[in-house]
Amino acid sequence: MMDSPHSASLSMEELHEAWPVLSIDERLEGFRLLPSSVADDFFLGLSAREQAELILHLPVSERRTWVRLLPPDDLADLVQALEPEQAEALLSQLDDASRREVNVLLAYAEDDAGGLMNPRFARVRPDMTIDEAIGYLRKQAREKVETVYYAYALDAEQRLQGVLSLRQLFQAASDKKVADVMQHDVITVSENTDQEVVSQLFTEHGFMALPVLDEQNRMKGIVTVDDIVDVVQEEATEDIQKVGGMEALEAPYFEVGFFGMLKKRIGWLLVLFLGQMLTATAMSSFEGAIERAVVLSLFVPLIISSGGNSGSQASTLIIRALALGEMRLKDWWRVARREVLSGLVLGIVLGAVGLGRIMVWQSVSGAYGDHAFLLGCAVALSVVGVVTFGTLAGSMLPLVLRRFGFDPASASAPFVATLVDVSGVVIYFSVASLLLRGTLL
Repeated sequence: MMDSPHSASLSMEELHEAWPVLSIDERLEGFRLLPSSVADDFFLGLSAREQAELILHLPVSERRTWVRLLPPDDLADLVQALEPEQAEALLSQLDDASRREVNVLLAYAEDDAGGLMNPRFARVRPDMTIDEAIGYLRKQAREKVETVYYAYALDAEQRLQGVLSLRQLFQAASDKKVADVMQHDVITVSENTDQEVVSQLFTEHGFMALPVLDEQNRMKGIVTVDDIVDVVQEEATEDIQKVGGMEALEAPYFEVGFFGMLKKRIGWLLVLFLGQMLTATAMSSFEGAIERAVVLSLFVPLIISSGGNSGSQASTLIIRALALGEMRLKDWWRVARREVLSGLVLGIVLGAVGLGRIMVWQSVSGAYGDHAFLLGCAVALSVVGVVTFGTLAGSMLPLVLRRFGFDPASASAPFVATLVDVSGVVIYFSVASLLLRGTLL
């Protein structure tokens, strides 16, 4: 718990460091202790959920000040973090123009460019002189535009004609027209472009902002790089949680209730548990072989873990490559060939190590009897087969899910491991039956 300091102020760094472990009352107390010169920056740096929580615990008379500090896109995020009644009360504290802007943004899907964009951007007309454009931009910056990375040239119908950076603007001769200086070939996104596609465009081109257009080529707003940083973090967090074998959390760990957390985790665990039952079923099919050669059961964990680990590796690599746009669905054959070859080489290396370990232990203790070499060969060949199959399955499953419109991250490592466990048992005992027939079996 944060001590109640008697000093008149608290540094932003101190509060930011302690923030995750503070209760809401302690957060409010610390926020009030911030110097007024840094309180705005601290508030703007909070997540939408944290801003909403803080505002709801402020007196009604103070809420308007902080709500009006936020640009429309951040306000829309904040409103989405509130209950409907709370959101309505908060929107009522905005002026009519700001309320209309926020309502327009709320009409878009949260994960689309329209839901991310800021409708306030720097605009000029193509027929303006450079001096006129600079004066007009100064006026906009004083009145409402908070982010000025580029100036967008629009015609009378608000259709995008071109773009120019501030550098281009200030370097140009004062009597030149904006149309003479601006770049006409502009990379844009539509209102319904998914946020992952938007983030890839930022990564590929290094932009500070991207214009958002409607179907009539009218400019509706801009998505800025700071919005995309949040998107990338959210997407990465969601993918990591799915790869871990659970549903993605919609809030920080400690803000998810106990039963809410159980609900997120139990679904996949049940699926994986039922999947593992198939492993027991597969082993029961080879019950006779196990009874005749109990030593075979000693290597079951080794076999299935090798396949599960290789499959998990491949699945993780492909999921990340898909997320970064490093491959497309039509590359599946190249991926399959590459992963089969990788699986064979990896399996041969692991199988050789397994055979060597069995022979060394046999020479030391004689634990595996007269047919230790055949047993070692069965284990080694099984490892080659299981690792190759696991690598192929782990690489193909994300591509199959993407092909049918599902999130590739759902091909989580635990799911791949369960699939390979069942197949590993079948491969292992099939190979053992062939090699050891007439000896141990």
